[in-house]
Amino acid sequence: MDTLPLYHRLTGQPVIVLGGGEAAEAKRRLVTRAGAEVVDDLQAGIDRGARLAFIAHGSEEEARADAIRAHGAGLLVNVVDRPALCDFTVPSLLERGPVLVAVGTGGVSAGLAKQLRLRLEGLLPASLGLLAERLGAARTALRARFPAAADRRRAIDAALAPGGLLDPLDGASADRVDGWLAGAAAAPAAHHEIRLASGDPDDLTLRAARLLGTADVVAFEPGVAPAILLRARADAVNVPLGVGQGASADLSGTVVILRAPTS
Repeated sequence: MDTLPLYHRLTGQPVIVLGGGEAAEAKRRLVTRAGAEVVDDLQAGIDRGARLAFIAHGSEEEARADAIRAHGAGLLVNVVDRPALCDFTVPSLLERGPVLVAVGTGGVSAGLAKQLRLRLEGLLPASLGLLAERLGAARTALRARFPAAADRRRAIDAALAPGGLLDPLDGASADRVDGWLAGAAAAPAAHHEIRLASGDPDDLTLRAARLLGTADVVAFEPGVAPAILLRARADAVNVPLGVGQGASADLSGTVVILRAPTS
């Protein structure tokens, strides 16, 4: 991963958009949709404290000159169709209320990002935004029921898992939030052991991929490929093991033990 995806709150903030034509207008619509105020003059935007600039000039020379000025003022810059001048790229966006899915390729292929987003559009129900809103409204009650963050996370993971009461791909799940919360029980912490078939993440079973995505701790033997470890939760604790060594019993939360492929 050579970029870090972030979601910026832009409501009421000035954002610079320079240039004319279809590309510039598309950026203006995007910025306006995010609740920001479009500023079409670079110096005016700098004076007002803008943090982002979109540059969509047709001329390479003009685009480069404005990018240099914007960079000099400390702005993050996106130059349309010129990834070498960009600090950030704009992903293809799928929106379901507060749920926002961004599919990016780091500027390599906007067409690929678009087609992946269109596939996801067909998978995610329209009710997904309502599910998110109801889970957000239940946050205080959920914290009261599960004061410990690890217990809370495991309960939510179990409910949102495939086939779970709140499965996000089930269009009726939003209507079950209150009933789930009334009877929700803490899912027990557990240790799971996975013997890998290879170092290729595409060879992970669905169960292995799901466990890696929800584990609090990933303990791994030498020989486990870094590409496999990247499939774990970004904030999971990674613990190296000796060959054949088991995970310590005092590791808290859900632990996944990865065994290296046998030769």
